[in-house]
Amino acid sequence: MTNGTIVRYEAIAPFARGDGVETRLMVGRATDPEAPFTTGTTVFPAGSAAPLHTHNCAEQVTILAGQAEARIGDQVMQLGPMDTTYVPAEVPHYFRNTGAGTLTILWIYGAREVTRTFVETGETVAHMSPRDQV
Repeated sequence: MTNGTIVRYEAIAPFARGDGVETRLMVGRATDPEAPFTTGTTVFPAGSAAPLHTHNCAEQVTILAGQAEARIGDQVMQLGPMDTTYVPAEVPHYFRNTGAGTLTILWIYGAREVTRTFVETGETVAHMSPRDQV
């Protein structure tokens, strides 16, 4: 059993996802061997987006800064700071920066082992693996 983990955001190495998008893993199996979930942030420059995809687990996303268009299943909505979404496992979704500045999201996955399946190609990749690109 661990005594918990403290993560200093400035010490997290960003994971480049292409198109200027950067993800930072905050808590997960790589930071704490007992963490039952995976959390982090993704920063999207103006005009960038995650492609339509699904995950093997549920996901919560909270908009920390900026403006976003979110698609969850058949719903498309505009979101701003502190708006929060819940996406069940296997439901297609995306987040797109619709503002002039950066979009920062906080995501929480309900699993230690997370995969992303790109709807357009059907390819499934491990979360934050080299093929997990925008």
